[in-house]
Amino acid sequence: MSWGQKAFSQAERGLSRREPTQRSPWNRRWEQALLPLLLLPLGSCSRSPFLSYPASYHEFAYVSNGAGNTVTALDLVYLRQDRVIPVGRQPTGLTVNPVRNEVYAVNSGSNSVSVIDTTTNRVVSTIGVQRTPYFLAVSADGARGYVPNSGSNTVSVLDLEKHRQIGYASTGEGPGVARISPDNHTLVVSNRISGSLSVYTITDSRERPLELRDSFSGCPGATDIAVIADSNVEPDGGAKAFVACSAAHQVMVVWLSASSRSWRGKQDPFLQHDHLLCLLDVGDTPTQVAAMPNGDEVFTTNFGSDTISEISTWTNEVLGTYPIGSKPAAAIVGDDNSSLWVSNFGADSAAMYSIDDGRVEQSVRTGEHPDTMTFSSDQQLLLIADSGSSDVAVIRLQGINGPALFTMLPSGGHANDIVVKSFHSRL
Repeated sequence: MSWGQKAFSQAERGLSRREPTQRSPWNRRWEQALLPLLLLPLGSCSRSPFLSYPASYHEFAYVSNGAGNTVTALDLVYLRQDRVIPVGRQPTGLTVNPVRNEVYAVNSGSNSVSVIDTTTNRVVSTIGVQRTPYFLAVSADGARGYVPNSGSNTVSVLDLEKHRQIGYASTGEGPGVARISPDNHTLVVSNRISGSLSVYTITDSRERPLELRDSFSGCPGATDIAVIADSNVEPDGGAKAFVACSAAHQVMVVWLSASSRSWRGKQDPFLQHDHLLCLLDVGDTPTQVAAMPNGDEVFTTNFGSDTISEISTWTNEVLGTYPIGSKPAAAIVGDDNSSLWVSNFGADSAAMYSIDDGRVEQSVRTGEHPDTMTFSSDQQLLLIADSGSSDVAVIRLQGINGPALFTMLPSGGHANDIVVKSFHSRL
């Protein structure tokens, strides 16, 4: 299991064809017979029949291949493999810089982070960190990165402009995932072996960029984290962390203190400090926590009980636990806040769960052992990395008959993570 994670001018993602000036019944019959053949997925087919892109537009999916020591770049405009990029040993987590045209591959086997320039799809720098890193969190301004080092019980702080490590802080035992609060005030790190959460204040200091301010135990096998702004208070008024306790059947909910810049942070004593709010019972072996874009709810994939659990972030309670498929591994919520996609690792399929209706509405075949997933920038495609078959399932979300598998693209041995980066180049 991994640690990770345009205007559409036509009504459907079908082929656009020019109408003949005269159409006989014979022509119509042949069009009806040939159209399904024309729509068959092709490994190197162009995406351009569906959308019209300016020449400056580029969009790539990046897949870390743990067994190949590479990252595969997939061109999402033309739906084909662009190149295979050598990185360090055993790449695991991938992260996109929201400001710079860079993607970062965390190399667990060589204790480093490879910096990939997305304009050339080549490694331009390698940043040394500490032992056995898995994940990288990047600040919203793209200036800093935070890497938990599972083998040294530390979190490294990276200067992403100068491509170097500028400091580190101690964590609990076996840190794995880091997340940043929306106000960039707090960093949280899950510690799998010690079953805890470490909470840090992010500072502007070059000498001490992180200050440990609290820790919370009692979350066996702590892994994935979702951090959302608390919608009950004003902006910069605090946040909540929802932590998957993967060695149990619970989610830990922690209140993260409000920034001192906030009026609430100055006036309300409760909001000035971190608090353990509750431990929620979900299904067995929760592996991922996926948040709605609007922050109203989060969902856990419960790998050990073939279910998902729905949690209200307002009331901090489990609204329900529902069957979803065999060994659900990862999940993602669309921008519409109504559709939840889940990769069923044990069923070689992906399920679309309607949040509004409370039921599974669609199941789509994938490759073997689908795991981590992401959307294309326009959310017209869902991309699922298949760790067992070394490929990526491309699901078209707006087909005539609903979501359907469109094509499979080759990746590499043991896909660990997948991310998407889009940008415009200078002509």
